[in-house]
Amino acid sequence: MPAASSGASATHAVAPAPSSPAPSSSATDTRLTPGGPGYRRMSFALFLAGVATFALLYSTQALLPLVSADFGVSASTASWTVSGATGALALFVLPLSALSERFGRRAVMTASLAVAVVVGLVVPFAPSVEVLIVLRAVQGAALAGLPASAMAFLAEEVRPKALVAAIGMFVAGNSIGGMSGRIVTGWVAQAWGWRAAVGVVGVVAVLCAVAFRVLLPAPRHFTAGTLSPKSLARTVRTHLSNPLLCRLYAIGALFMTVFGAVYTVIGYRLTEAPFSLPQGVIGSIFLVYLVGTVSSAAAGRLVARLGRRGALYLAVSTTAGGLLLSLSSSLALVLLGLVLITAGFFAGHAVASSSVSRTATEGRAQASALYQSAYYLGSSAGGTLGAVAFHAGGWAGTVGLGILAVLGVVSVTVWGSHAARAQERRGLVAAAR
Repeated sequence: MPAASSGASATHAVAPAPSSPAPSSSATDTRLTPGGPGYRRMSFALFLAGVATFALLYSTQALLPLVSADFGVSASTASWTVSGATGALALFVLPLSALSERFGRRAVMTASLAVAVVVGLVVPFAPSVEVLIVLRAVQGAALAGLPASAMAFLAEEVRPKALVAAIGMFVAGNSIGGMSGRIVTGWVAQAWGWRAAVGVVGVVAVLCAVAFRVLLPAPRHFTAGTLSPKSLARTVRTHLSNPLLCRLYAIGALFMTVFGAVYTVIGYRLTEAPFSLPQGVIGSIFLVYLVGTVSSAAAGRLVARLGRRGALYLAVSTTAGGLLLSLSSSLALVLLGLVLITAGFFAGHAVASSSVSRTATEGRAQASALYQSAYYLGSSAGGTLGAVAFHAGGWAGTVGLGILAVLGVVSVTVWGSHAARAQERRGLVAAAR
């Protein structure tokens, strides 16, 4: 099955950049590969960066009912403590990725984590929900330097055949960070309140940031670019004129709309009848993120067996099935639904994000930044719209929003398949002439 048919090939890739030369043979390729020197350190360092990123970015998500109660605000207002962070990340990821082209991926990732963890230690002292939202937006803007730079770092430093697996490990770190942050905050908040809970997350993120900087190997294949606004605008226009990349950006945004909606609202649903669960138990439910760790790390094997289109369809089907199961009034079925939603989301995200890095051979940081912008705008939209849908129609309203987003992923993938077949037919006709 051609990769292009999945909306994830390099059919429209732009010319290679000097910063990521293609070696003439595997014997002369000095990029990292599984089992080779430095690969394990690099993987673990970026895994820890992923842990810190998601733990900080979503530190208030499992605590929204407590935030609502403390400040006397609605679910939709409290949801902005998550949507504000993800929205700011989406806005700043492109300019910070440009800085990584000039000053290096490792330098930008280090600075991003440093600022984010400092803000994370201030967040517990927010005197009002407005200040809390502003601090969370600053934190999200700081974290914007990490995801796109990490993917560009991997695209430059890892051999192409190992790229999906390497990015899968970074995404797996995201899932571990999201899970551990929510579990820790749930139990700490039950005993000492939400402020202590987000403070603990900040301390854990500091430790991850220090370990990341110590472990990450120095880049060997990076060549500094310029900060020319014209050059940046030209690169962005090139990526946005690439139909394949635009489809991948849409897929990432739609998958994250589902995920953002579900995990922003699920705490409110589980505190209500018929479940009426305490905060610590609700936090522990995020153990299902372990499924995301497995599914994202296995994305490379899924693509090898099913092709990119097949892997995306499997991810979509799994997510949709989980949404429908979550409508049940049985806690066991709701949990199973969350497992399926999580597995489908992380698998789909790993396939789409790795396809972006594989497709864009020039301006990789900007290509990844545009994907991250779409991805986190999807998260912000999902969190806000999910809360609005929950207020209007209960959990069924949130599920309905998720189903619409899933249908959007299917439509984009089918459209990509049709476009690939049409291009192939045009190529055959041209060759026959």
